Amino acid sequence: MNLSAPIGKPQALAAALLLFGALFISACSLGFEHIGGYQPCHLCYIQRHIHYALIPLTLVTLLIVGRNLPPVIARFAFIILAGVLIYGAGVGVYQAGAEWEFWLGPNDCANTIPVTKDAANLLAQLRTTKLISCDVAQLRILGLSFGGWNAVLSSIEAIIALCGAFLCKDALAPLFARLPFLGNWMQALIKDRA
Repeated sequence: MNLSAPIGKPQALAAALLLFGALFISACSLGFEHIGGYQPCHLCYIQRHIHYALIPLTLVTLLIVGRNLPPVIARFAFIILAGVLIYGAGVGVYQAGAEWEFWLGPNDCANTIPVTKDAANLLAQLRTTKLISCDVAQLRILGLSFGGWNAVLSSIEAIIALCGAFLCKDALAPLFARLPFLGNWMQALIKDRA
């Protein structure tokens, strides 16, 4: 694929899906922590920060696509997003593998708890503090832990980013013909190039 080939609705759709995915995954991770009470480990924080970084990166990519900047810039932006997502998926695979005991997790992987400076409260804090290890799954949903789900979702997002980087302008024309509302929405995000 020629990186300077014109871009169009597939790139706008890919950027919108990546933004939605980053927002969804970030909201889920915060919801599981603050509503569900599941405390993240060190590897969870790394995976979270990747999706936090994706939000502004995909917004910039969406602006690049929407402002009709040179196609090579948009395609490189998608390649960068794919690289970040592949790294995130790799961290998820590493954590899930450690949880399934396929390999050892990191030796220093436990969340850090600030220790009280009051000696009278130290014993009470030690009784109530729960350390979270990277190689113990806190919850499994359909057989996958949080790290496993991150690996799956980050891989799907990486494929979407690669589609944004390498699909031609009219690659999804049959989809937009069958779902005209989607095509109209994408048309509102970008101006069609000739």
